[in-house]
Amino acid sequence: MASTPAVKRARRSLIALLVIVAAMVGVISIGVVRGEATWAPKLALDLQGGTQIILSPQQTGGAAVTGEQLQQAVSIIRQRVDASGVSESEITTQGSQNISVSIPGKATDAQLQRIEASAKLDFRPVLSVAAGTATTDTSANSSDGSGDTSKKGSSKKGDSTSDTSKKDAAKSDSSTKDLYPSPLPTTAYDKAWLTDALMAQFNAADCATLESKNLSEAPTDKPLITCDDTGAAKYILGPVELGGETITDAQAQMETTQTGATTGQWAVQMTLNAKGTKTFGEISQRMYGAESPFDQFAFVLDGRVLSAPTMNAQILDGRPSITGGFTQDSSQALADQLKFGALPIGFVVQSQEDISATLGSSQLQAGLLAGLIGLLLVVVYSLFQYRTLGTLTVASLAVAAVLTYLALTLLSWRQGYRLSLAGVAGVIVAVGITADSFIVYFERIRDALRDGFSLESAVEHGWKRAIRTVLASDGINFLAAAILFILAVGSVRGFAFTLGLTTLVDVLVVALFTHPMMTLLAQTRFYRDGHRFSGLDPRQLGAVYRGRAQFREPVVPARGAGKKSVGAVKEAQRRQTIAERKAAEAAGVSVGASDTTGKES
Repeated sequence: MASTPAVKRARRSLIALLVIVAAMVGVISIGVVRGEATWAPKLALDLQGGTQIILSPQQTGGAAVTGEQLQQAVSIIRQRVDASGVSESEITTQGSQNISVSIPGKATDAQLQRIEASAKLDFRPVLSVAAGTATTDTSANSSDGSGDTSKKGSSKKGDSTSDTSKKDAAKSDSSTKDLYPSPLPTTAYDKAWLTDALMAQFNAADCATLESKNLSEAPTDKPLITCDDTGAAKYILGPVELGGETITDAQAQMETTQTGATTGQWAVQMTLNAKGTKTFGEISQRMYGAESPFDQFAFVLDGRVLSAPTMNAQILDGRPSITGGFTQDSSQALADQLKFGALPIGFVVQSQEDISATLGSSQLQAGLLAGLIGLLLVVVYSLFQYRTLGTLTVASLAVAAVLTYLALTLLSWRQGYRLSLAGVAGVIVAVGITADSFIVYFERIRDALRDGFSLESAVEHGWKRAIRTVLASDGINFLAAAILFILAVGSVRGFAFTLGLTTLVDVLVVALFTHPMMTLLAQTRFYRDGHRFSGLDPRQLGAVYRGRAQFREPVVPARGAGKKSVGAVKEAQRRQTIAERKAAEAAGVSVGASDTTGKES
């Protein structure tokens, strides 16, 4: 086989396709060996079943949940679940109070955290830090390295605080006097917040008991006594200086040093809006270089301290980060919660149970059977219309099926994709779209043969004309699928996703397999010489030109010729050029004669 430039390009394209397939198989194999992936796509609720979680609202003061709050919560939870990579989930309201969340497969702890956390983020200044357990020694705050912030209302660090009368007085103050000074301080970081009564309550607090309180409903204009997630430290935090609504984006990423080197720890990088950038910049300027713990700023999620880092620089670009022993999953879960906003109300898990498939394997088998029937019809039509050239259509469909299957399997592992019956329908529809691309290409090659091109030239000429049509058609299909995916929810998104995916696969297969294979087949004698079973016989197609200055008189059907021969003659007559007609007249050939055989002049 001659190594023309076209042949070399065809071979490179086929090698590139082989590399893509091998890479996908290799990546999936690694996942299978690690026990993280399988060789089949995961199925959705309608085909496999999953977990149903019922969330009930947690309101303080017995306030009723409004319909607007419930719908807003449904929207936020759906965004969180979708962002975690779980496909084909169902989030709906149940009655006038509860929310039902149905997830394919077994719900993980990270998914539950995404669903039920209200994700109300506040930025509060740290006023005092102590160990997470209750203590009767008010001087404990100055021994933890965070600075002595319990001085308010007490004597020096060396003074005895174990006197019973002083303890009783502190308890009396905390129960009979207002916890906060009057008038209230005008700034969130004022030391005047640390009254005797507040300090007594702080010292008596225990992280184990604080955990049972609904701290997410604490007033934003008053100090907050709370703990970190581990319960190792408890804090007095000033009023909220900045709210989570100023966050425009949040991403989980590896923490880096000032030199750009990674620390190996996960962090949540936030981006603030203009107002948040300005306010946080002012906060960082105030805290940078302040005495401890007034140089600490707490990120508070649902009333619990996520992280209370020391302000080591002035952050003026509106991109603070949260650190604190995150894993990749926990940092991604927090980033999703912050990105999509806080729930308007808090929720608790009322019940969690396994649910069975709504359709089952029989419906999947029926869908696959329908797809197989459609595929068989396409194959029969291709072989009937294009003869042995139709085998290239079959081979191209097989390659497209392999690529689609591997892509869905890979997405199931890496992105949590779930294949539903609607997704199967999208794959079936794609069979017709893919076959249509091949038909357009083959017909462009046939048109070129009718115009007198050799097969090699016809393949290249037909490709240049066909690829524009294929890209335009697939572009419209992909745009429709993308719009449907963005606007729809539930199983409709599954249909749109597979339709868009298979449209991209179609372009890949036509460019990297169908055209290169056609280029190589054009080098073979069977197709190059136009065998009558090749589907590319110029005589059967009614070609009227065979190279430079070589004209062929119109083929005239003999008596009793079939309709196909008559059609070929009419096609040849229609495509005759002026030069060909003059050549025929000079030879004395009558186009209308019924017993004349064509001769080349």
